[in-house]
Amino acid sequence: MARTEVVVLGSGFAGLETAFRLRARASEDDVGVTVVSERDDFLFRPGTVRLPFGAAEEPLHVPLHRAFRRRGIATVIATAEGIDLDRGQVHTSRGPMAYDRLVVATGAASRPEEIPGVAEHAHSIATPGALHRLGEDLRWMAQNARHGRAQRVLFALPPGNHCAAPLYELALMLDTWLRRKQIRDNVEIAFDTCEETYVQAFGPKLHALVSRQFEARGIDSRTASTLAEAAERSAVFADGSVREFDVLVAFPPQVASVGYAGLPADDRGFLRCDPDTRAVTGRPEVYAPGDAGDFPLKLGHLALLQADAVAAAIIAHRTGAQLSARRVPVVRHVLDMLDDAAFAQIPLSPGGDPAHVDEASARYWASTSVLWRAGARLAETALSARFRLGLPLRAGRAAFRHGPEITHRNTDTLMEKP
Repeated sequence: MARTEVVVLGSGFAGLETAFRLRARASEDDVGVTVVSERDDFLFRPGTVRLPFGAAEEPLHVPLHRAFRRRGIATVIATAEGIDLDRGQVHTSRGPMAYDRLVVATGAASRPEEIPGVAEHAHSIATPGALHRLGEDLRWMAQNARHGRAQRVLFALPPGNHCAAPLYELALMLDTWLRRKQIRDNVEIAFDTCEETYVQAFGPKLHALVSRQFEARGIDSRTASTLAEAAERSAVFADGSVREFDVLVAFPPQVASVGYAGLPADDRGFLRCDPDTRAVTGRPEVYAPGDAGDFPLKLGHLALLQADAVAAAIIAHRTGAQLSARRVPVVRHVLDMLDDAAFAQIPLSPGGDPAHVDEASARYWASTSVLWRAGARLAETALSARFRLGLPLRAGRAAFRHGPEITHRNTDTLMEKP
C-alpha cells in the first residue's frame, strides 16, 4: 500500500497535536507528515495575557526544527494560498504540494474594523505585539494615577468573538497589578460584554464566580452591553449609553485566518465540519481541527481534543479500523488573576448546540484557588516540553463531541514511539 501523505497547515495547538499524534501512532513508511506554517516555532498563546504586566515573551515560544527532524516530520515555511480540491494540492507561497489527507489548522484572526473606531482607538488582545502595546499604555496610565490623576480603563467584548475568557483575565489581572502598585484607588475599571452572562459559553457557575470577583474587586461591569462605536476617549453602546475611558481594551470579532474557496464555511469563514471527526462537510479527505473549524468555542484544550480526533480518523482510514463513539469532551480552563485563579470543569451536552453546557452534570464545577495558577503553569510547561520533543500532549483519545477512537482491528501498522 502506498504511503498516505498528510499535509498539515498551521503550527498551533491543533496543527502540532495532529502531526505529533500521527507520528506517534504510525510509522514514516505508512504515513508521511508535512507541516506548512509561516513560522518555525510554537507560540503558547494562552500565556500572552501576562505580557502587559511584565511577563517575558521568549519562554512562550517553543522551537520546532529539532522536534520535526527527530520525529521524521517534513516542514515548509510558507503561507497557504489556496487548495485545488480536484487535484489534491495545496497552493503555497513556496509552490504546490500534493496530499492524500489535508489538515487545515490555520486558526482564527480578529477583525476590529467591523466596529467603527475600534481599530483606531482600542487595544486588541489578539497578538503578542498588541499586548505589548497595551502594556506600554497601562504603564503610562499607572504613572498618571500615581500622580493623582484619576484614570479609567474600559474592557469591551463585542459580538462575534468565540473566546471571551482572555479579556476577563486581563481585567482581573489589571486589578491585581494596580493593587500591588498601590494605585488602585485612582483607577476605575469597567467591563462591558455583549453576553447575557459573564463567560456565557462556560455556563452559570462561571458567571456566578466572575460576578463575585467583579464585585469584590470593585469592577464596574455590565452584561448585554454591546459596543457599537469607539471614539478617541469614549465608547458608544447599542443602548445609547456612553462610557468614557483613558484606555480601551477590546477583543474584536473573529473570522477564519485564511479563506478556502470550494470548502463549505459559515458566515465568518470557519469551515463546516463533521462533529465527530472534524472532517469538512462533503470533503472526507480534508479536516479542520481547532479554530479554523466551525465549533463555536475556540480554546487550546478543545483544539487538542479535535486534533486527536483527526489523527484517529486518518489512521482508521489507512488501516480500515472501526471508529467507536466516545463521550462528549469536558472543557477545562483556568482564569488567571495574577494573585489568584479560577478553575472551571465544563462538560458539554450531547445533542443540540455542541457548545451547550451540561449544567446538571456532577462533573460541572468551578472554584478559585492560588493553587490553580501553579497547576496551569505546570500544564503549560508540560505541553511545551512535549512539543519541544515532537510528542503529542496526549490530551485523550476521545474525539470531538462523541468523538471516535480506533477499535484495534487491522492496526498492525500502527506504532507508539516514546
